[in-house]
Amino acid sequence: MDEKSQIQALDRTQPGLPLKKGRCGTFTHDYKRNGTTTLFAALNMLDGKVIGQCQNRHRHQEWLKFMRRLDREFPIELTLHVVMDNYGTHKSPAVKAWLAKHPRFVCHFIPTSSSWLNMVERWFRELTDKAIRCGVFISVPALVQSIADYLAAWNDQPRPFLWTATVGEIVEKLARARKKLELLKPGCTQPRQQKRPTAGNV
Repeated sequence: MDEKSQIQALDRTQPGLPLKKGRCGTFTHDYKRNGTTTLFAALNMLDGKVIGQCQNRHRHQEWLKFMRRLDREFPIELTLHVVMDNYGTHKSPAVKAWLAKHPRFVCHFIPTSSSWLNMVERWFRELTDKAIRCGVFISVPALVQSIADYLAAWNDQPRPFLWTATVGEIVEKLARARKKLELLKPGCTQPRQQKRPTAGNV
């Protein structure tokens, strides 16, 4: 589960030119902003289906509303293991109180700055590339309708995302990146030292 916040309804000043032989697809650099929406979404890891809901705001109240929807959507006997990030909205007192009353929701929080571990983020990329980035939206309802249409089309033929890299391969890649960074800028991968307070600012 996660939210894709501040999705902008952008109206381009001119229609884009489609992709054709000898010319790439285009869209103008300038646009008019017509408002924003926030998409709350949950990806079912077993079958690839996505439950999504657009809201005007991005607070714990909207998060709770979405969690209540999930509670209704899935059979009551199922335990729901929910992977989410450490955003403050997900841990507000109201959310914690609701979760305490609904023990079938088992929360798994990913480490800070590791949103790529949450597979719904991969689905957000699909949505952005295929329904939002090159779109022209004269209003927020037009944007919300485009998201709803993409969601319905996805759920007609859902496909789960599968990890293809092993933990060892990921760790190896990180080690190579650190080594390269050290060659470019020695010491940049070392933990930062905290400044000791001096007598003047104690």
